Amino acid sequence: MNLKRFITRILAISIIFTGIHGFSYGAKTPDLTVPHQYPAKYTPEYIKQITPNYKEVGKDEVFYVALDMLKDTEGMFSRNAILGNNLSQKPVKIEFRNLGQINQEYATFDALGWKKGKNLYIYINQKHKDAPAGAIAALLAHEALHQDEFNSLAEETYAWTMEAVVWDDILKIYPEANQESNSLVKRENTLKKLLEKGRQAGKPSQYIKKAVLQNEGYKKLPSYSPGFDKL
Repeated sequence: MNLKRFITRILAISIIFTGIHGFSYGAKTPDLTVPHQYPAKYTPEYIKQITPNYKEVGKDEVFYVALDMLKDTEGMFSRNAILGNNLSQKPVKIEFRNLGQINQEYATFDALGWKKGKNLYIYINQKHKDAPAGAIAALLAHEALHQDEFNSLAEETYAWTMEAVVWDDILKIYPEANQESNSLVKRENTLKKLLEKGRQAGKPSQYIKKAVLQNEGYKKLPSYSPGFDKL
């Protein structure tokens, strides 16, 4: 499916609008609790069941939960892209990284979509290791749209919009993800407010686009990139 056409349809549907807690699966213990990152649905037993569906993307189980949370949201396209329905036709590898080690200019970025050879990667700033899985899911929905070495202001506008729409969906399904003191949640709530403000004005992406254009990290980007020819 044409990526631009798909995202355009998403915007229309959406009233028209960027330490992991592991489990040991040995003997069961009665007082085992779900990490604060996960909705109550994601018990150790349930995570064990879904792990085979997602283990190809990386080693951190919070990514498995995040991808699973994209079900029943507008982020299904991104979920499928990460699982292999993308330009590389292989699962996207996801990692927490010190982004400043890639390039100091990226040190404060929340995440990066990256292409290396024929492989696609999503690197999430390691400061977000303790973020709620729902917020990570929204961020992944954004980064999964970056599938080649080209980027643009139009592409970032679409990606930020997707992120905001998905976060809005996730909060309706998993309101407990809205842990407002977390830095990634603060980002998501800021995007959600921009989305809502745009919807009220009848132009859902209007204020998100303004934020993209004012972002210093994007000042060298061209206006358009392949598949994203409208800003």
